[in-house]
Amino acid sequence: MPKLLLATSNLAKVREYRSLLSGVPYELVTLAEEGIGDIAGEEAETLEENAILKATTYAARGQLLALADDSGLEVDALAGEPGARSARYAGQVASDRELIDYLLAKLEGVPWDKRAARFRCFIALARPGGEVELCCGECHGVISFEPRGEGGFGYDPIFYLPELGKTMAELPPGVKNQVSHRARAAQGARLVLEKLRGEIQD
Repeated sequence: MPKLLLATSNLAKVREYRSLLSGVPYELVTLAEEGIGDIAGEEAETLEENAILKATTYAARGQLLALADDSGLEVDALAGEPGARSARYAGQVASDRELIDYLLAKLEGVPWDKRAARFRCFIALARPGGEVELCCGECHGVISFEPRGEGGFGYDPIFYLPELGKTMAELPPGVKNQVSHRARAAQGARLVLEKLRGEIQD
């Protein structure tokens, strides 16, 4: 069975992808398992460019089909910020709690009906030769006034889903893996992976 390199050092994200891509005809391997260190940053201006940069870098380094993503939170009241800077919005080494506190401070005084936001995820699948396929997923919600829930990571505790009455961090993993931006992008990635597997077999 061919290997698929999950090009992230975020263990929470690795766990999500192992669930989201369960059953794909690949052996899912991590950077650590392949002895590859962190070598690709997120210096690009857009989520799409960051995902492609990481996927192509790690595919070439590992000589494997590589999956990388970049996700971002876009808040209407902040003109789309933090966007591609979501993980670095409060500084290069900010914790999840510091990111949440910083964002909530920026939204202080903004009423509920003006706190619309969306998570966007781009997944890039790159082959060692440089060929790339890109998949996108979105999830729409509202930024809550305070964190709720212990699950997930990043901004999940303040991303409220009105149709479910919960923040992303309050959702059981099985539900989150049906409705999240990453889940929706992964649905597209699964189709691409199955297509590529068919080409390998042919």
